[in-house]
Amino acid sequence: MLGRKTVLFLLVPVFASLAIAGNKKKHVLPAFVVNARTVLVLIDPQAGTSPTAPLANKTAQQDVEKALMKWGRLTPVLQGQSPDLVIVIRKGSGKMAQGTIGGLPTNDRPVIGQSTDASTRVAVQQGHPQNGIPSGAQDTTPHPQAEIGAADDEFAVYDGQVDHPLERPSVWRYSADDALRSPDVPAVDKFRKAIEESEKQQQAEKQQQTKP
Repeated sequence: MLGRKTVLFLLVPVFASLAIAGNKKKHVLPAFVVNARTVLVLIDPQAGTSPTAPLANKTAQQDVEKALMKWGRLTPVLQGQSPDLVIVIRKGSGKMAQGTIGGLPTNDRPVIGQSTDASTRVAVQQGHPQNGIPSGAQDTTPHPQAEIGAADDEFAVYDGQVDHPLERPSVWRYSADDALRSPDVPAVDKFRKAIEESEKQQQAEKQQQTKP
């Protein structure tokens, strides 16, 4: 009897936690994210350049833009324009700490050309960054630095229509060891699903409000 009571006692917290998880409401993205149509993709201005993989962040940036183009909902733009959203990416090293080179112009791209199976994009940067969006590292003198806690790929979404968007909390974030994996970029697919789920929930709420 004692053994059976012990088992039942242990199962109660488990079932309780499952019930709580099942009743937890999914996060609904703000309307400005759901309604967004343009996006600026930046490499994290605080990210350094890896000596062993110097093009890792730039490649990830291009892969994210191509994945967005393939999706077709959000149009990537260059700095100097006023995007609805800002996506900040950083390629993880797989290590909790690594030495990098800081002070390099990671986000300077005067002209770019990209193509997917469905479209081709040629863009020229015009003007200067707006809304306080940083164009790259604040210290423009190359120097060695240590990056701590950058093991996973990071993908963060910010409101592009406010001043200094990167100084505000992100509205959506995804981090995983393969979040920016080339060429499919799982982070973009996760973001797409989050927007689609938010749309469904918003439509369901409107239908509930209109019912007599």
